[in-house]
Amino acid sequence: MERAYAPYSGFRVGAALRTRAGRTFVGCNVESASYGLSMCAERNAIATAVANGESDFTQIVIVASTGERTPPCGACRQLLAEFCDDLEIVLVGKRRLERTTLRDLLPRAFRAGNLVPPPVSNYSKLRSRRRK
Repeated sequence: MERAYAPYSGFRVGAALRTRAGRTFVGCNVESASYGLSMCAERNAIATAVANGESDFTQIVIVASTGERTPPCGACRQLLAEFCDDLEIVLVGKRRLERTTLRDLLPRAFRAGNLVPPPVSNYSKLRSRRRK
């Protein structure tokens, strides 16, 4: 959280993402004057983990400069759902922690199975079937 780049909002967030292998990857929010280009701490932690070959996550801890327990935004919830269903989410506040799960925060996540047509990896199989 201390390394966050938040010159516009002053809302600094840090996230620590734990993998099943026991590794921890951290992220912080990075704002842009073009607000839509800003990146959340959670998504930065995910990107760092994936860039280091990890994608099996068990827990994420999130802390914000307000001292309030701050859950992940919708975009972060959806990206976390790409990798796991049973993720434990720990929200850190000044006076207490709150533990929840990704399934509780995003009960009906959009998944690859919702895609029509199927993912690109199946494209060649579909194309060859159509030729027959």
